[in-house]
Amino acid sequence: MLAAASRGALRAVRTALTELAEESDTPLSGVSDELFSVVRLLDRSGQLRRALGDPTTAKAAKDSLLDSLLSEQISPLTMRVLKNVIAQRWSSARDLVDAVEVLAVQATFLVAEADGSLDDVEDELFRFSRIVAHDPALRAVLTDRGLDADRKTALLAGLLEDRTHPETLRLVTSLVLGPRGRTLEDGLEEYARIAAEIRERSVARVTSAIRLTDEQEERLAAALAATLGRKVQLQVDVDPEIVGGLVVRVGDEVIDGTIRHHLRAARIALTRQ
Repeated sequence: MLAAASRGALRAVRTALTELAEESDTPLSGVSDELFSVVRLLDRSGQLRRALGDPTTAKAAKDSLLDSLLSEQISPLTMRVLKNVIAQRWSSARDLVDAVEVLAVQATFLVAEADGSLDDVEDELFRFSRIVAHDPALRAVLTDRGLDADRKTALLAGLLEDRTHPETLRLVTSLVLGPRGRTLEDGLEEYARIAAEIRERSVARVTSAIRLTDEQEERLAAALAATLGRKVQLQVDVDPEIVGGLVVRVGDEVIDGTIRHHLRAARIALTRQ
C-alpha cells in the first residue's frame, strides 16, 4: 500500500502520461519498452534508486544524473516522463520504481486503447494467466532464475507472437523478465487493474455520414462527457450509408441518431398499423 505522498505523486504522473499520449504524435510503444528497461535498471542499482528518490536532492541534480546516464539510451519522450517522475515527492525510493513500472504498463495499454485493441489485450492477458495457472511445466520454465532472459524472450515469442497483439507480448515478457517478487498470476492481476483504471476514460466510437469538423468533435465530446460524468475520447468513422446523423457507441450503449434509423423505425411503425 502506497503512503499518501506517493499516492498523490502516482496520480500526478499517470495523469501527465495520459495527457502526453493525447498531445503527442509519437506512439507510446517505444516509451513503454524503455520504461520497463529503466525499472530493471533501478531494481538492480540501489544507489541510483536512492539518489533519484531522495526528496532532499534538488531536481536539477536529479535531472543531470538522468541525462548523464540515459540520454543516449532512451528517447526524449521517455526522458520527459522520467523527469516528471523524479520531480514528484515519493515516500520511498521503492515507490518511485513501482511508479515507473505502472507508467510502463499504462503506456502499453494506451497504445492498445488508441488502436482499438484494448479489449483484446485484456482478454489475452487473462487467458495467458489461466494457461500459466494450469500448466506447471510452463510456469516452472518462465520462473526459472537459471534460464537466461534471451531464452525466456524467445520462448514467449514462440508462444504468443502470432497469436496475440504486440502489447500483450510486451507486457507478458516484461513481467516474466522482471517479476519483482510477484507470481506471474499476481503480476498479471495488477496489470489488469491498471487497464480497468484506464477505462474510467470512456471511448466513444462515433459513426457519421460526413466527416466532422474539429469544432463539432469537441462539442460532441463535451456533451458526452457531461452526460457520462467523465472524460470521453472519440474514435470517429465516416459511413455515407447512414444518410445523416450519428451513431455513438460507448461500451454496450448505442445512441442512434441517424436518418436511416428513423426511417427504419417509421417503416416498422407503419407495418404495425
